Amino acid sequence: MISLNVKGNQIAVTVMGQFTLADYQEFEQAVNYGIQFQGTVNLLFDLRDMLSFSVDVAWEELKFSREHKTDFGRIAILTGDQWVAWSMWVNRMFMSADIRLFDDLDMAQAWVAGGELPAAAG
Repeated sequence: MISLNVKGNQIAVTVMGQFTLADYQEFEQAVNYGIQFQGTVNLLFDLRDMLSFSVDVAWEELKFSREHKTDFGRIAILTGDQWVAWSMWVNRMFMSADIRLFDDLDMAQAWVAGGELPAAAG
């Protein structure tokens, strides 16, 4: 299940439990709408409560990332899962976005909104 919060060109996605293909498609619709009306979109993914995701979500994410490789400005990912962190580094090969890993929600929100990070962060 996901929760979406859209404010201007910023989209915050919180994943709780299983991340399904239907959830990812809901996210895609929000992003496509944002791109259409705002241009470049900044994302905040809160994956701290995600229990798992399916292979079809991983495949859809890879396709979507490649199709929209220049449509994202900043992507903040909140997670404690090392596999998710690893996949973030893989995505950097396919996207021009600035992708950062966070463990603090306030810092992630501030950075996605256009703030700067302290030298030791990110």
